[in-house]
Amino acid sequence: MELLFLGTGAGVPAKLRNVTSIALKLLEERGTVWLFDCGEATQHQILHTSLKPRRIEKIFITHLHGDHIYGLPGLLGSRSFQGGDSLLTVYGPKGIKEFIDVSLSVSGTHLQYPLDIREIEEGVVFEDEYFLVIAKKLDHALPTLGYRVVEKDKHGKLQVDRLKERGISPGPLYKKLKNGESVTLENGTVLHGKEFLGPNIKGRVVTILGDTRPCQEAIELGKSANLLVHEATFNRGQAKMAHDYYHSTTEQAAEVAKQAGVAMLYLTHISSRFGKESWKELQEEARGIFENSYIAEDLLEVEIPNK
Repeated sequence: MELLFLGTGAGVPAKLRNVTSIALKLLEERGTVWLFDCGEATQHQILHTSLKPRRIEKIFITHLHGDHIYGLPGLLGSRSFQGGDSLLTVYGPKGIKEFIDVSLSVSGTHLQYPLDIREIEEGVVFEDEYFLVIAKKLDHALPTLGYRVVEKDKHGKLQVDRLKERGISPGPLYKKLKNGESVTLENGTVLHGKEFLGPNIKGRVVTILGDTRPCQEAIELGKSANLLVHEATFNRGQAKMAHDYYHSTTEQAAEVAKQAGVAMLYLTHISSRFGKESWKELQEEARGIFENSYIAEDLLEVEIPNK
């Protein structure tokens, strides 16, 4: 599981920061990629990576401000020409369906794959055997969602040595036991997979927030997460401006991370008013409150470890 920052800027594209988009790479876990927001020129950013648009399985939109959605019609259209034929599901606030439908219709764009657009509110928005995604409303000028992605706990490692001691050689039985199933040997002995597994492997949690003022919902979404992505459009001297424009400062983001008890904080949605020479200072402002804070940069890839 890795997080790839495709765009980390706020409002408008800048030379060193494109507008918002983040890819959660789940290639080992499910062979797919989930995208969070899709600002203008996201598909151009993808060209600088190994990411394949046909691998994108889900797109989660936080809100409908242009710097978070203007790249969506182009990416959806291009996916048809890049081998994408599998179902793609888009999740987002009310209005996302109209935006996509109108954009594709007036441009005469015909997709070669099934597209499922789901307008969502708070609560569980996706769940299967392996993952759970929870959305909560944040505090922004437009209805905005934050997402908590939970990887469910996995079975522990199969205790191969114990099986070999029982005279059971590697083979199809190992897979069944690894899945926690019970198997019957040729001599009639029944083995229960759960008795040959180590402790469960704790799943990871990634929280990706949309634009927001600091709020309780952000803390709840980030609770004990392995990694929290929080906007930091302003520096600590601009708290009033941040509040007036429904955004957060570096220190406010760090305070959310501290209260939520996360392992790592990555700051994004950085205003173009801050040149590269200011990035370290912004990072240090956050670290004054939450030590494990980092400024995200375009095309930065972060592996998400277990705690």
